[in-house]
Amino acid sequence: MSSSEYRVEARIPAVETYLGLRKAAGLSPFSEAAAERGLKGSVFGVSVMLGEETVGMGRIIGDGGCFFQITDIAVKPAHQGRGLGKRIVAALVDHLREVAPASAYVSLIADVPANRLYAQFGFRETAPRSVGMSMVIGK
Repeated sequence: MSSSEYRVEARIPAVETYLGLRKAAGLSPFSEAAAERGLKGSVFGVSVMLGEETVGMGRIIGDGGCFFQITDIAVKPAHQGRGLGKRIVAALVDHLREVAPASAYVSLIADVPANRLYAQFGFRETAPRSVGMSMVIGK
């Protein structure tokens, strides 16, 4: 399969597809209710299509003006190593360059070694000036 057979479309995946891609790519799981609510809050998203199958995705979340976060970069393992992650990030960054105000702050949390991919698009580590922090709400 050549990389030209894949299409990157401006499309946020359906909940079931979203959860399946996250699981396949080894990302942390979410409940269906959380995914349904979260996807509605997307600023923009892309899906990588092979025929009618969604094999990759990425989203931008945020307030639409001051803050944007790139998230959910995922490619099914059978399709990794074909530059699809790079195509996803390129589409998201291109969208931000078109619509985000010049003063917008764009962030992401990079798993190693994906940080090298994001660096190609101008992302830099914020430490030591600031550090990423997180918290998961549990019940």
